[in-house]
Amino acid sequence: MRSTWLTTPARQQWLDRLPGVVAELADRWDLQAGEPFEPGGQCSWVAPARTAAGERLVLKVGWVHPEAAYEAAGLEFWAGHGAVRLHAHLRLADSAALLLERCEPGTALTSLAEPDRDEVVCGVLRKLRREPPASLGFPALQAMCDDWAAGYEAEPGQGVLDPGIERAGLALLRELPGTASRQVMLATDLHAENILAARREPWLAIDPEPHAGDPAYDPLQYMLNCSRLLTDPAGLARRLAGLLDLDERRLLLWLFARCVQESPGRPDLADVAARLAP
Repeated sequence: MRSTWLTTPARQQWLDRLPGVVAELADRWDLQAGEPFEPGGQCSWVAPARTAAGERLVLKVGWVHPEAAYEAAGLEFWAGHGAVRLHAHLRLADSAALLLERCEPGTALTSLAEPDRDEVVCGVLRKLRREPPASLGFPALQAMCDDWAAGYEAEPGQGVLDPGIERAGLALLRELPGTASRQVMLATDLHAENILAARREPWLAIDPEPHAGDPAYDPLQYMLNCSRLLTDPAGLARRLAGLLDLDERRLLLWLFARCVQESPGRPDLADVAARLAP
């Protein structure tokens, strides 16, 4: 997902303060933290940790930013059903600290051949796909899509697509969230690297960016990372729609809209968008 806030001075300032924040959390939670997992993320520090009692957990310290602001609330809502369990969380200025269940052996779903990942991803999505109480106030998918469309339009000339295809994709990006027949909890960033092998359940999701919205949206990040998207986008959508009991046509529209939105940073998606254009 393209996010301009990754290049802001605030993120660098957070990185500069990060060692002190990690030390404070280790002292506060009486943890022994190991070396961070590699490769690391762009806005979070994640490492194995052990409590004084010997429990093996994971310490995650993230920079507070809009797309991931509700990670702790989402994990509390799912309560270990399809995702890692949250043991504790804390906000320290612009850092969000989470103490998480450690997935062991922790092998990423990328260890499987790509077609074999489909059923695992869809099985996890089915577990996460629950209707959230309005009182929890999770951010709406509509707001995120509106922001993406506006960001695209704010940089004229960046695209590699026919202007008519661009306009159609951005229009759908704005329209689709409001025409969903139901609203569910979405992970929004679920792909094969964010699903790990575990013991409590065979596979568990990590690193969600929770939003409430259309269930047809949530397979998209996985699809955008599939090689089959470039060779047979309609076939990939058909398979995922079948596994998730989704409307295939709606999933194709979503896929088209996201390919348009991502195309400036991923020119390979421009051809996919042109092929999928309604």
